[in-house]
Amino acid sequence: QVQLVESGGGLVQAGGSLRLSCAASGRTFSRYAMGWFRQAPGKEREFVAAISSSGYNTYYADSVKGRFTISRDNAKNTVYLQMNSLKPEDTAVYYCAARSTMVIATTRDEYGYWGQGTQVTVSS
Repeated sequence: QVQLVESGGGLVQAGGSLRLSCAASGRTFSRYAMGWFRQAPGKEREFVAAISSSGYNTYYADSVKGRFTISRDNAKNTVYLQMNSLKPEDTAVYYCAARSTMVIATTRDEYGYWGQGTQVTVSS
């Protein structure tokens, strides 16, 4: 019901910033809670941030609190992840995910739709 395409990844120096975008297709985007996950080589995919369908509620992993901000623009069918004060340990493939409910979720099994991922590399 929804297709997701991430963009905005790249190579940055520690302390720098990136903004990831996730463009969604589908007329029901405004009804979907959205999330960002990341996966480093050889590691399990981990939760990063989530936002409710309205954008009113957000939740962050402890590792990114105060540095990352998730937001959405339902008129543009897009969710964003503003990443500031990047650290080498933030290096990973970042995935956008959607679930067909309005409520925030933090586990990967609760999301039914996934983008292809975008690489973020932070140099030390």
